Amino acid sequence: MELGFIGLGRMGLNMTLRLLRGGHRVVVTDKSREPIDQAVRQGGEGHARLEDLVAALRPPRILWVMIPAGHPVDELIALLEPKLGKGDLLVDGGNSNYRDSRRRQEALAAKGILFVDAGVSGGIWGLENGYCMMLGGEPAAVQRLGPALDTLAPPGGWLHVGGPGAGHFAKMVHNGIEYGMMQAYAEGFELLRAADQPYDLAAIARLWNRGSVVRSWLLELAGRALAKDPGLQGIKGWVDDSGEGRWMVEEAVKRGVPAPVLALSLFNRFRSRQTDSFGDKMLAALRAEFGGHAVKERAK
Repeated sequence: MELGFIGLGRMGLNMTLRLLRGGHRVVVTDKSREPIDQAVRQGGEGHARLEDLVAALRPPRILWVMIPAGHPVDELIALLEPKLGKGDLLVDGGNSNYRDSRRRQEALAAKGILFVDAGVSGGIWGLENGYCMMLGGEPAAVQRLGPALDTLAPPGGWLHVGGPGAGHFAKMVHNGIEYGMMQAYAEGFELLRAADQPYDLAAIARLWNRGSVVRSWLLELAGRALAKDPGLQGIKGWVDDSGEGRWMVEEAVKRGVPAPVLALSLFNRFRSRQTDSFGDKMLAALRAEFGGHAVKERAK
């Protein structure tokens, strides 16, 4: 199948490359020229201007967007809307708020334009391992994406989870759970480091991934980070948050759902910006390992 891809950042470019490897025709654009050129070198078709990308696709078009959530998505839709026609399909694969996705779907539907919200997980490793995807929208719209989803995801790795906004709601909860898991690992390894026994923390991480009930991909990434820098001396324990954790805590409060672990893991990220503990270094290192997120290095 053919589709346009808008936004070639850490995940967008790798998703494009995986689609190209799967034999799809992918037309791309980005604010920067270098990722466009990278995609072209791998068989994609690149355009610097949005209107040229739209014109290069045969109607009814599919456009997949991977850009920061919030106002940038609304700005892009405002630019795209006059260029799109009835039956065209827009996919937001970023970490948008599910309420925004519902609003956008309703507005676009009034003009005959389809909209799917896609919660995408897999980070910088998705190119090789595939992406887990949670899709929200009308069944016919999601079904149209089937060939691309089958290429992007590992077997069984995508699911139509509900109507408009459902994909981004599921991804919001997914990321909140991720916060809690990362916090538990960070606190546990900090306690091991504080013990009077000098543990090899990277070895412990590898050990726990051999049959232990706490084994996980995050633990594998913890082992990688600790093997590269056992004391995590090269980074600060300053941990950012990208919004989904805040939204999830707000939803828990609104719906009266107790979520103490998830709430505290979010608040600990706020606290990390005031101190520099080993546990916070673990969190920062994990984010860098699975998502390629930037870390703050210590001054030398």
